[in-house]
Order: sequence, then structure tokens, then C-alpha cells
Amino acid sequence: MVEIFKPETTAQVVDAIAWASGEETPVEILGTGTKRGFGRPMGDGNRTIGHTVDLSGLSGISLYEPEELVLSAWAGTPLAEIEAAVAEKGQMLAFEPPGLAGLYGGPGGTLGGMIACNLAGPRRIKAGSARDHILGIEAVTGRGELIKSGGRVVKNVTGYDMSKLLTGSFGTLAALTQITIKVLPSPECVETIVLKGLDEADAVRAMALALNSSHEVSAAAHFAAPLSVGFDGAGEALTAIRVEGFIPSVSARSAALQEQWGAFGAVTTLDADASRSFWAGVRDVTPFTDAEKPLWRLSVTPSQAPAIVAAIGDPTFMDWGGGLIWCSSEAAEADAIRGVLAAHGGGHATLIRASEDARRTAGVFEPQPAPLAALSARVKDSFDPRHILNPGRMYEGV
Repeated sequence: MVEIFKPETTAQVVDAIAWASGEETPVEILGTGTKRGFGRPMGDGNRTIGHTVDLSGLSGISLYEPEELVLSAWAGTPLAEIEAAVAEKGQMLAFEPPGLAGLYGGPGGTLGGMIACNLAGPRRIKAGSARDHILGIEAVTGRGELIKSGGRVVKNVTGYDMSKLLTGSFGTLAALTQITIKVLPSPECVETIVLKGLDEADAVRAMALALNSSHEVSAAAHFAAPLSVGFDGAGEALTAIRVEGFIPSVSARSAALQEQWGAFGAVTTLDADASRSFWAGVRDVTPFTDAEKPLWRLSVTPSQAPAIVAAIGDPTFMDWGGGLIWCSSEAAEADAIRGVLAAHGGGHATLIRASEDARRTAGVFEPQPAPLAALSARVKDSFDPRHILNPGRMYEGV
């Protein structure tokens, strides 16, 4: 019988993991469990998960200094709570964390889950990923040792930056307990510029033109027909870019971008409310939330995106100016998808959603070259020598 430990203090997390290490009992580390379907099903060889360490009891904002643009919170704090708190002060999490409850079901995610998966939304092309916004982190390793890295200021870089290492490790190295992140002011004005009817090649050229301009585009996406994000004009291909900032600046930059894009066709715009709704749909992958087919996330060279989309042959949408492709297909097996990427300049294919059997056999994450796999194994042995934390969640044996 799997027993659930729900610690309410860091000391209790240390005790739970130290006990599991002593017993060599694998444990699942989770918050609300929203992203349980992301990654390989856990289990390492003949060892199955013995117990669960539920970190949702470590919840709440422990420090928020809007004037210093810094916030600390326990790992189990709901992201919705954090976003509401910073919005009240006219601020935001600039990496635009996706809400993936629509893909997997269940409640909204936590800060710890978002950092553990290193996810980011459309603004990543300008603001970076979750990893780029971490100032400090507190965690408990698989040895049952409490570690701290970083602090509350951007220039705190003494020693190894373990915060960056633990971000994106899916709980395989340590259980995150408390996280300090930087926040940024929310834009005063948001406007989205839209073109309809472009094919993928023209869409990538249009997005590249905007992104390479001096007009500070903060997001660029393209939807192939018949995918949509729920506004008038859905059902035909559409390409969109976002500009944000102070009202005079947004007006000037939007006018210049509309003039640039006029060469590709008729241009329309979305106001602030429609823009926020549209980009929330891009962020949360809403075109595929109701689908039951396997869902892939492909990180590629933008210039190769049109050829990759054509080779895949299924409805897709592109984010990050073509650098990120989302596709859903029953027939899209791992070898076929990764073969397409290899034939078009390489990239990374991640299986975001599929059955347990498919996730166990397909290889959820891009296979690592032998030297990198050996390095990953040594890092795992250093943090979690008995392989008790989320074993096999990312790669078999790690």
C-alpha cells in the first residue's frame, strides 16, 4: 500500500526523504499532481514507487517586496495565488507560465511544479524561461540533506548556481521546498496584430521580419487551419504577433509593424482584452486540450519549421516565431517524429501527452548523446545516490 506523506515544514520533508533513503524506498515527489502525465511513468527496473511525498502542504507566499521585484513562496503554493498577488501590484511572472490543467485534467499547478518542469509561455522569446527568473532555491536532496542556492538579489552568484540545475529536473535530484523568483511590471498596453490565410513558409517569414525588427515583439505564433483559439476568423490559418508596453510606444510600434506586414496581406488588430485571451490560449495549448491523440512539443530552428510541418502532415501550431511546434497525431511515433527533425537540422521532440505505455516505451524526452547521458547519471548519483526521488521520470535509470 502506497502511503502519502504530506509535510508542512522543511524539517518534515528532510525527515521523510532521509527515511526513504535509509530504507531505499523510491518516492514520488509532487504538488497537486497536475503534471503527473508529463514525463515517463515512474519506476526504475524492478523497483516501483513505494510512497508519495505531497508538497502541497508547503504553501503560501513567504516574502513579497514589489519595490525590489522579488517574491519568495513555498513550493506547494498555487500559481494562481502568486499571479493574483503580483497582478494586484501591477506586476507579473514575465516567463508567462503555462496552465496545463486543460491537457492533463486536475487542479491548477504549483510554483514548485512549474519550476521543476522549467516551462514558459509565448513571451519566452523575449523574457526567457522559468530558469532565467530564479533568484534562489531551497531543496532537499535524495540524501535527506537540505541545500540552499542563490538568494534574493539578481547578482547573488556565489558558488555553484544549483538553482539552474534543479530547475527542469522533474524532481529527480531534489524536492523543492521554497523558491525565490524575480517579478516584473505588467505592460500598460497590449496589442496583437493578425494576418490570415498565410501558409507556414510565409508565416515564418512574416514572424521573422517582425522579430528581427527594432519594435520589440514579445510573442509570435501561427495556427494552421482548422485550429483556432476562439475568436472571429477561426477556421482559416492565422499568424499573430504581440507588442506590449506604454501606450504611445505600443501605438507607434504597432503602426510600423502593420506597415511591414502589409506586404503579406490584409492586417487586423486585437485590443487588450482580446489579446490577453488569445495569448492565454497559445500559452495553455488550448487547441489540443480536448484531443485524445498523443501530443508532441518540438523545439526546432524556425527556418526549418515549414518543412518539418509539411513532413509531419498533421494540424499544428507554431509558437516562438516558429521555434516551437505543437502537433497531435495518433500515428506520430517517436522514431518517425525524431527522424523528421534529424532530416531538417535537428531539434528536440518531447512527448507531452500520451498513454502510460507510450510514455514508457517511446522516450518522452530527446535521447541524450552518450557523454551527456553519463554526465546526467553522475549528477543523479551525486544528489540522489540511492535513486529514490522520482526514479525513471525523465530517463530510464535516472
